[in-house]
Amino acid sequence: MDAAGPPLLPPEFQRWFESRGWQARAHQLDLLEVARNRRSALLIAPTGAGKTLAGFLPSLTDLAATPRAKPGAAGSRRGVHTLYISPLKALAVDIARNLEAPVEGIGLDIRIETRTGDTPSHKRQRQKKIPPDILLTTPEQIALLLSDAQGREMLTGVKTVILDELHALVTSKRGDLLALGLAALRRLSPQLRTIGLSATVAEPDDLRAYLVEQTGDEPDREARNLADLVTVSGGAAPDITILDTDERLPWSGHSARHAVPDIYEIIRKHRTSLVFVNTRSQAEALFQALWHVNDENLPIALHHGSLDVGQRRKVEAAMAAGALRAIVCTSSLDLGIDWGDVDLVVNVGAPKGASRLAQRIGRSNHRMDEPSRAILVPANRFEVMECQAALAASRAGEQDTPPLRTGALDVLAQHILGVACAGPFLPDALFDEIRTAEPYRHLTRRDFDRTVAFVATGGYALRT
Repeated sequence: MDAAGPPLLPPEFQRWFESRGWQARAHQLDLLEVARNRRSALLIAPTGAGKTLAGFLPSLTDLAATPRAKPGAAGSRRGVHTLYISPLKALAVDIARNLEAPVEGIGLDIRIETRTGDTPSHKRQRQKKIPPDILLTTPEQIALLLSDAQGREMLTGVKTVILDELHALVTSKRGDLLALGLAALRRLSPQLRTIGLSATVAEPDDLRAYLVEQTGDEPDREARNLADLVTVSGGAAPDITILDTDERLPWSGHSARHAVPDIYEIIRKHRTSLVFVNTRSQAEALFQALWHVNDENLPIALHHGSLDVGQRRKVEAAMAAGALRAIVCTSSLDLGIDWGDVDLVVNVGAPKGASRLAQRIGRSNHRMDEPSRAILVPANRFEVMECQAALAASRAGEQDTPPLRTGALDVLAQHILGVACAGPFLPDALFDEIRTAEPYRHLTRRDFDRTVAFVATGGYALRT
């Protein structure tokens, strides 16, 4: 509690926590304190620590204190208050489902909607005219909204941006695009604050810098503005083993057909399992192979990004309801999904890194005080060594998250084109805005001008 002001957690929120036999954790209150001071923050916490609820509490308490009024009335809420940005469409849908409990339980008058590539066009158009209070979306949708004058108007006045699984976003070109989007949002909403949610990473300062505006002209090139840091220690150590099979392992190949009977037996002995593979074709093949040996007709489903949206939603709903024994899936489900009934993760093939392995196995026993359980299934003899290395790295607590990248110029060109689609721009002002994004803080004016010229003329290839 803040002695100089009201309690960090309002009474109606406190009653809801107590009704569920909970009490607010220290890091959840810390984020409320940071938000009260209008500062941005990075929360690093292990699986099951309540990161997502912690990230939303500042927005929920703020919205609860600002009742919806009649349109045009003083103090009425208009436009989007909070943007939640996730790397996965399935995660945005899962968060929407999980937010229903506190919103309904506390009795909040808050509208929450998703906007992903699966959202029907009529709903997207309606959102521009009647925005929800909280919009759950993806980096690509933010870029599309910023490329449209109506979309920019919809996002003007956003108070909070929550970036979930931030460690998975910033290491790719999607992270570059999102950083440019955040820079644009800060110009539309100067009071914007950001909250980053992340698993443990090797260099937290990189993520802290990503969350806030950079000046780009520091005398020391390494000096950066940093968001506040909130960390959570503890958490049960994961229980990871490598499949011990009597079958002969092949020298090559990635199908893991030799292990199908063992994988089916593992599924049969557990309540609910997630079976991860590395590609969509592997997912299809393993799903079919498991059904060939499914003598007990166990409910086993398939999930990957190429499936029809209706099929994916059915699988996700069935999993949330506890109606499935297993899902064969790709990376479409390896971030943040909170299905507490999952008691085992099976990773078929080499996990391709300690950080990725930690992310996947965190889907099982999604609670801070219970160990996540996983079985690694090497598809060939060489992958046995990779699995052993990943297992040793996990036990040592090592992280192999790639360092923060320098912003790509092709992504910059895409962003400039989007800005031009929304309306005219002044090159000087846009250059200054872009340099506030961490990946582009050292962008030179020469590279910027060349990129603008490329977008405007098509570059040397189209010159006559």
